[in-house]
Amino acid sequence: ALSTPTAHAAVGDDQPLVVAHRGASAYAPENTLAAVDKAAKLGFRWVENDVQRTKDGELVVIHDDNLKRTTNVEEVFPDRAPWKVKDFTAAEIARLDAGSWFSAKYAGARVPTLKQYMNRVSRNHQKLVLEIKNPALYPGIEKETLKVLSNEGWLWPYNVRSKLVIQSFSADSVRTVHELRPDVKTGFLGTPAVADLPTYAKFADQINSTHTSISADYVASIHKLDGPHGKPLEIFTWTVDTADGARRVADFGVNGIITNKPDVIRAALD
Repeated sequence: ALSTPTAHAAVGDDQPLVVAHRGASAYAPENTLAAVDKAAKLGFRWVENDVQRTKDGELVVIHDDNLKRTTNVEEVFPDRAPWKVKDFTAAEIARLDAGSWFSAKYAGARVPTLKQYMNRVSRNHQKLVLEIKNPALYPGIEKETLKVLSNEGWLWPYNVRSKLVIQSFSADSVRTVHELRPDVKTGFLGTPAVADLPTYAKFADQINSTHTSISADYVASIHKLDGPHGKPLEIFTWTVDTADGARRVADFGVNGIITNKPDVIRAALD
């Protein structure tokens, strides 16, 4: 039978999509342009990132709500503890080295702005699972994220259909994105009780659960429901870095696997 393209992020029922977590973050410093490029070099189209906001309102790509773990902020700004992202301007964050903590090879890598990040993902012909991180710290970040995506051409119909998912651990944040841009595909990060899944299905296209919390039955319960776009709910599970783990969740029927080691997962599924 002829297959027709769908708006699904998944690539068929048999093979879960492999998503490079924070870029190919086992091999390059997480959430940097280098990690995006490493994923591309390894042949991975889908990457995942985390978005937060600076003191002066710039959106930047970083996982933690403070800068300590993945930059040299303590060295550059020793008197600015506790080094929260929201307490630094974009210009200050742009001075930080976001690569040396990972390895000397990546010295000088920067914390990218969301705009810089989107430019690189576009240039690499990649697709994105974007996580809005700690939205309670950043009122209005959903609207601002959508504005950057719109400015960068990511909300054109084709891109919305095939290249973008916005997710969060905050149900309110996911709901806000859905209300602001109903055409955008959304994901809720968590493992809601099966009885509660219909509530989430009103505003989330995906239920993205940690791999330790799911079973074949749970995945089947997700797939039984239609999301806000009238298509079956999907599940992208995280963070799976072993071959055995990949085969286990693939057997459950997940639609996607978010991983720091996309090459390991791809090899396990081949």
